[in-house]
Amino acid sequence: MAKAKTHFVCSNCGDISQRYLGRCSNCGAWGTLVEEVVPSDKVDRKNRVNLAGQVAKVERLNQVALEEVPRVKTKIEEFNRVLGGGIVPGSMVLIGGDPGIGKSTLLLQVSGQLAGQGVVLYVSGEESAAQIKLRAERLGVEDDHNFLIYPETDMTQIRKAIDDYGPEYVIIDSIQTMQQPDVNSAVGSVAQIRETTAELLQIAKTNGITIFVVGHVTKEGAIAGPKILEHMVDTVLYFEGDNQRSYRLLRAVKNRFGSTNELGVFEMQQEGLTEVLNPSEMFLEERMEATTGSAVVVALEGTRPILVELQALVTPTVFGNAQRTSSGIDRNRVSLIMAVLEKRTNMLLQNQDAYVRAAGGVKLNEPAVDLALAVAIASSYREAETRLTDAFVGEIGLTGEIRRVPHIEERITEAHKLGFKRIFIPKNSLKNTLHVEGIQVITVKTLREALDLALS
Repeated sequence: MAKAKTHFVCSNCGDISQRYLGRCSNCGAWGTLVEEVVPSDKVDRKNRVNLAGQVAKVERLNQVALEEVPRVKTKIEEFNRVLGGGIVPGSMVLIGGDPGIGKSTLLLQVSGQLAGQGVVLYVSGEESAAQIKLRAERLGVEDDHNFLIYPETDMTQIRKAIDDYGPEYVIIDSIQTMQQPDVNSAVGSVAQIRETTAELLQIAKTNGITIFVVGHVTKEGAIAGPKILEHMVDTVLYFEGDNQRSYRLLRAVKNRFGSTNELGVFEMQQEGLTEVLNPSEMFLEERMEATTGSAVVVALEGTRPILVELQALVTPTVFGNAQRTSSGIDRNRVSLIMAVLEKRTNMLLQNQDAYVRAAGGVKLNEPAVDLALAVAIASSYREAETRLTDAFVGEIGLTGEIRRVPHIEERITEAHKLGFKRIFIPKNSLKNTLHVEGIQVITVKTLREALDLALS
């Protein structure tokens, strides 16, 4: 009997190599190549055939019929926001996050609400039907006859169940536990994840069924499995948070039907996840008066402006090299801002330890946080208090200039709604003079000018 042919597939990017390499030649990851059996040429590769037996065909662009399909809204407004305004029928959504973060809890709550608008098939490969029932009772999910539970991992049986019951919504919890019987690989391998995702995508697109897929994450925080998994689906959502805090952040990193980097805020309680409609108040509720090393930034997450307190503690170092520690902000950004402060404002920071964090556990990545970060560091270093009603927005260049940022009007409006009296913005951000009753808009051109006005 002839020996089965094998090749090596990178579990990070899906690249194929004919021999084993310690490092993937495509993405550069180490130790990610996994041996797989090459599929036989006799394997039937199905066309896009829907459950009614209709095959996809070639059409001219001007002959393609468009149907205006409204989005399906749930009762959880934060979930609707992250998806871009609601669920798009026929889409495929991937949700990833750490174990115990609340992925299954959120989808079970959403499933209970969607059962009132259509048939929901909840496929679980990790829990029994009794376990799901117990959690549903704890979460107060209504016992609807349209809510179907199916503890199964075989994709052949799952497809048959979809054909028999015709659900409008399918939940797969999780994709790493599903298997294709005709694929000669272990459950959770690159080949299994790729083939099961491809079949689910075919079901979603040819039948207009919305499919939610739960994905495990690696220790680095990325969704486990080949990177092609994220490319295949329409929307990728990440659940963020930790066990020490009750707040959970749902972030969209890919969305073909809405804005990326949209953020939804939830609080984990005994009865499940509850939405936080005004996250800015949550991030600022414990801010103290008459303190140094504190500044508020109006950050933009997708289309939503959020006010977050940045805290900095600058102390003389007791070691040979000064330490730079950050939480919620990129450490390299902290080092860059401190270098600009030292060079452009004559602060001797090279012998100072700096500890910086974004309050509330949120992660901020946009350049608009630069000015607030610099003010917080300078406030701690000079022991100068910042005003409780000041907010800051602006990117800092290497020459010390304050550069423009987008959506400045929305940021000013959000700061005004939360009672801030002054907001510092880049001088070139506003084409026309903007007057908002109740808040003073201060335009600054350089970092030195901003510090003189904010810390005076």
